[in-house]
Amino acid sequence: MARLSREDRQIALGRLQAGQSQSAIARHFHVSQSTISRLWVRFQATGSVADLPRAGRPRATTAAHDRFIRLRHLRNRFLSASSSVQALPGPRRLSDQTVRNRLHEAGLRARRPHRGAVLTRRHRQNRVQWGNQHLRWTVRNHWRHVWFSDESYFLLQRHDGRRRVYRRVNERYAPNCVDEAPVHGGGGVMVWGAINTAGRSTLVHVQGRITAQRYVEEILRPHALPLLADQDAIFKQDNARPHTARLTTQFLTDHHVQVLPWPSMSPDMNPIEHLWDELDRRVRRREEAPANHRDLLQALQEEWDTIPQQDIRHLIQSMPRRCRAVVAAQGSHTPY
Repeated sequence: MARLSREDRQIALGRLQAGQSQSAIARHFHVSQSTISRLWVRFQATGSVADLPRAGRPRATTAAHDRFIRLRHLRNRFLSASSSVQALPGPRRLSDQTVRNRLHEAGLRARRPHRGAVLTRRHRQNRVQWGNQHLRWTVRNHWRHVWFSDESYFLLQRHDGRRRVYRRVNERYAPNCVDEAPVHGGGGVMVWGAINTAGRSTLVHVQGRITAQRYVEEILRPHALPLLADQDAIFKQDNARPHTARLTTQFLTDHHVQVLPWPSMSPDMNPIEHLWDELDRRVRRREEAPANHRDLLQALQEEWDTIPQQDIRHLIQSMPRRCRAVVAAQGSHTPY
């Protein structure tokens, strides 16, 4: 069971004195109701919520040390515990684990950070502006007409550090426990696709470097234009150079294609990005992993066709929430 820090005890005491129920306070701090009850009994008996004197090893840090550690890591979330040990004032040296314990008491734990795009001030302003412009868009009247398109590159072998191996002690370098990885993932294939609430495009293999001319002749003309035959259809593409080149924009204008303006560095706003992740997971779950690029492309196309359309609709139905999220985050990163 989690233990309340000194600051949390004071906050909990204030809520108790304000008349809030013990169960509500326990849910807020993710502790048991008995923990809050004992805290209240201790305050009524001693007039304090501090720990009672007890036998055992004395605390290695003072209140000033605890505050220094907490504030230092709140100001820079990527600092290591060992760096704080070196920076602590005074002659006494602490262990790294002691610093981690103080951070745990403050509710700070080392976790895998979210990896997002680099957002400048202008990027954030454009994202907020775009979100405000589309806040009133609904799925029924607007988003269901949008075809979300994108390219994605899939590696033949991907090693993201999440794969685990069950082994005994001293078996770290055993041949059957080593995850052998070719250089650069063994290469991969790039594909293009588009999704809509009513359907999806074929998954197109993009070979070599894509240019504006190739984008128009190999993707837009044969695959995108048939999807955009409806006069209400809207085409969404990101701001990659082949997409914004004069040749591409002129081609879309000549064929009366309505293009949805898109803010730069905003993959979290595009629901097809989640579909690429699902497609990759489906390929990785196959009992027989693709052995070469041809097998990988075939597996991608087969899994693309088997993704339920309901899953695609759910992704596109999240667009109003994405717009609200980017506005609430003031253009910064969102949970999507």
